[in-house]
Amino acid sequence: MFKIGEHIVYPMHGVGIIESIEEKEISGEKQQYYVIKMMISNMQIMIPASKISSSSIRPVTDIMALKQIIQIFQHGEPDRLLPWKHRYKVNTNKIKTGNIQEGAEVVRDLSIMKKEKALNTSEKKMFDNAHAFLMSELKLIKGITEKQLEVFC
Repeated sequence: MFKIGEHIVYPMHGVGIIESIEEKEISGEKQQYYVIKMMISNMQIMIPASKISSSSIRPVTDIMALKQIIQIFQHGEPDRLLPWKHRYKVNTNKIKTGNIQEGAEVVRDLSIMKKEKALNTSEKKMFDNAHAFLMSELKLIKGITEKQLEVFC
C-alpha cells in the first residue's frame, strides 16, 4: 500500500515517513511491518502490514484539497455553548479520524477561542498538537505557497 520513503499521516501522531518494511517474528508468527519514523515526536513505530488499512493511516493531502481546507479554516465558528469537557471530547474525536479537514476545524475553533480568553491546560495542549500536526502536513503538500501557509499561522 505504502512505499519506503513515502510520507504518511497517522492520526494523533502527525506526519511520518515510511523508513522500511520488515519481516519480524513475534510470538512465533512472522509478519511484515511498516517501520514509520514520526516527524514531530521523533518516535519510531511499527505497524503490521495486515493492519495498515484499518489504522486510519493515509497519504499526505494534495494541493487539490488545499482550497477546501483554507475555506474551513477561514469560515465557521466554534460551539461556545458546549462545556469545555464536551468540546474537548468532540475535538479529540475529530483529531482521531485523521481527516485534515476535521483537524483544521479543531485548530480554527481553538484558535478563535484562544483569542477570546486563555484556553485551559488540556485545550492549550490539544491546540498546540493539532496545529503542529496540521502544519507538518501542509508543509509537505507539493505546490503549496508561503502565502497559503500563512493562513494557518
